[in-house]
Amino acid sequence: MASTQILKSRIRSVKSTRQITRAMQLVAASKMRRSQEAAKASAPYSLAARQLLNALAGHTSVSDHPLFVKRRVKTRLLIVIASDKGLAGAYNYNIIKAYTEQLQADDKAGIKNTTIAIGRKAAQFVSRIKDTQVMGVYQDLPDRPDGRELRAILDSVRVKFTSGEVDAVDVIYTEFISIVKQTQRIVRVLPAGVDNEVESEPSTSTDAVYEPSATEVLDGVAYRLVGAQIFQALLDGRASEHSMRMLAMKNATDNASDLIEDLTLAMNKARQGAITQELAEISAGVEALNE
Repeated sequence: MASTQILKSRIRSVKSTRQITRAMQLVAASKMRRSQEAAKASAPYSLAARQLLNALAGHTSVSDHPLFVKRRVKTRLLIVIASDKGLAGAYNYNIIKAYTEQLQADDKAGIKNTTIAIGRKAAQFVSRIKDTQVMGVYQDLPDRPDGRELRAILDSVRVKFTSGEVDAVDVIYTEFISIVKQTQRIVRVLPAGVDNEVESEPSTSTDAVYEPSATEVLDGVAYRLVGAQIFQALLDGRASEHSMRMLAMKNATDNASDLIEDLTLAMNKARQGAITQELAEISAGVEALNE
């Protein structure tokens, strides 16, 4: 059995760790609430954007627009959204696993791919993969990216797609459903209007008249609606990250409390054993003197 001094030292160390994990849990909980509110507030707009893009894709005057053109996929751009920091449970592992599965699927199908990594953990993983082309890396984005940061990502995506360098753009992210439930999703944002998970808004006409022209209108509309989808993925990813970090730190805090109880019990047993041994030695000494 470990000595009392060693057990005391271990208890102090675990208590110090528990204070850190408790503080991280509270910080993550605060950030999660703000991120959750932002993701839920933006979700209806993102859904409407997906429905509108699907509806626009059904108009014959739109099919030739650069953002709606459907081509056989020879090269695919993957936008993978992870975190900048660890200690978030299985958040980064699940994203990287989904990303790896997509790379393997592309390899089997003979499809080339390139990657935009958002988050330091994604960038670190992508940099270690052999023969993987990285188009861009974005780190330390705020919980609510502003227009400048989002525009940098969106402009890169649009240029690659409209130039024909890539034939499809998919976003891999974690959808925030609830505090205890998040799921990895892969959403195709380009070509626009190919989202089969939502129904397009009902239309009374199979075509429409655009003023001043379909190209000018769609250049602005489609660009913003595709941006809304990427923005929603970023918000969902950040809310999921903070939620999983909060739960991970709560579990760590609870485990530390359990360990402290076990170590305290072991220390009390060691102390009691030492006292019993001392009493036995004193009794033996007294008996020896009386003989």
